[in-house]
Amino acid sequence: PFIKAIRDVYPEIQIIGGSGPGSEGKDFEYLWPEMKRLNVDLVDEHFYRPESWFLKQGARYDNYDREGPKVFAGEYACHGSGKKWNHFNAALLEAAFMTGLERNADIVHMATYAPLFAHVDGWQWRPDMIWFDNQRSVKSVSYYVQQLYAHNKGTNVLPLTMKGKPVTGADDQKGLFSSAAWDEDKKEVIVKIVNTSEESQPVKFHFNGLKRNEHLSNGKLITLKSRDLDAENTLDNPNLIVPQERLISIEDDILESEIDAHSFYIYKFNIQ
Repeated sequence: PFIKAIRDVYPEIQIIGGSGPGSEGKDFEYLWPEMKRLNVDLVDEHFYRPESWFLKQGARYDNYDREGPKVFAGEYACHGSGKKWNHFNAALLEAAFMTGLERNADIVHMATYAPLFAHVDGWQWRPDMIWFDNQRSVKSVSYYVQQLYAHNKGTNVLPLTMKGKPVTGADDQKGLFSSAAWDEDKKEVIVKIVNTSEESQPVKFHFNGLKRNEHLSNGKLITLKSRDLDAENTLDNPNLIVPQERLISIEDDILESEIDAHSFYIYKFNIQ
């Protein structure tokens, strides 16, 4: 009755239901079917989970029901085992996980990292995206992951596969996670790839599907990486780990590259 009453008077409002405080378990398994029965527009999922959980979630939304409510990943952050700070590896695994959010944008309509702000001398929860004292602030590596996705999201998801399968960090994919998008406004192809393994890995991208008279132009590469997995940005060293950008070339619409260990790469090419 509540949902019907809202929709009768305010049909433009989208109704969000909850799936409980966890990413699985008794509450989650009970509430998702209930939200479908109530016909809510989106279901709010929360997951503050360790690194091991994020490594296994690359394909989380690949098989979600496309006919039911959409997903609002309303609160999430990677919490390192025994670590409750914004160390680099947590941010890297968030970037890996987000390739699955992007690839499944038809079902995952919204996603928000949380919490956002915390004072270094007065916090209730950590990690947090931005830390501050009475005079300074610092953006965590997780902040830059969110920023890179927001600034390079494109307008349409493109299929990207390795040996016919999505790149989700599966056992035979050597810790690689990847997604791709097309930006209709900028006429730009965007490829994101995360290497969570301890070794650099050669990759070769074939950009199929271009029209006969179309080719990819030289583009940009944005990287976010650190050799020290426990490193973090601090008030005294706020730019220890920040995105780096450089120009790159491509030949015959094939990109060959080496992805450093423990790194997040974004490739961007225009069509000419």
